Amino acid sequence: MAKEKGRKLIAQNKKARHDYHILDTYECGLVLMGTEVKSLRQGRASLADGFVQIDGHEAWLHNVHVPEYSQGTWTNHSARRKRKLLMHRAEIDKLESKSQETGHTIVPLALYFKDGRAKVEIALAKGKKEYDKRQTLREKQDRREAERAISAARRRQRT
Repeated sequence: MAKEKGRKLIAQNKKARHDYHILDTYECGLVLMGTEVKSLRQGRASLADGFVQIDGHEAWLHNVHVPEYSQGTWTNHSARRKRKLLMHRAEIDKLESKSQETGHTIVPLALYFKDGRAKVEIALAKGKKEYDKRQTLREKQDRREAERAISAARRRQRT
């Protein structure tokens, strides 16, 4: 069997980038059961309500939905169980101290396979205020309108 290469995205948390200012990102491994890996290989997962909690110098991923494997038997996993993250002790200690600050949290951004191994990208984030969210939307709309105007001008030049 050929070894997998590259990065294959399974799930992404787009809402996290809208709701939080991303301060720092980390790539972590996951401790998974066999049926979880098979379910992830089918491309089924949701990071929508996920968060990371540091408990006793260990990082745990909570509320990430990995549906049960359809061909699984009694060995199947529960869909929203907490999963241990594989990180260096120094990274965990740094995250723990930063997340204690007011308004800071740790959220998952993406779940993917990298060279055949399941990885999760987590971020230290600070919650955005309502006006920050509106400002981000306004900037996004302005960027879109500018791109449309440029492409329309290019089309007019061609003809």
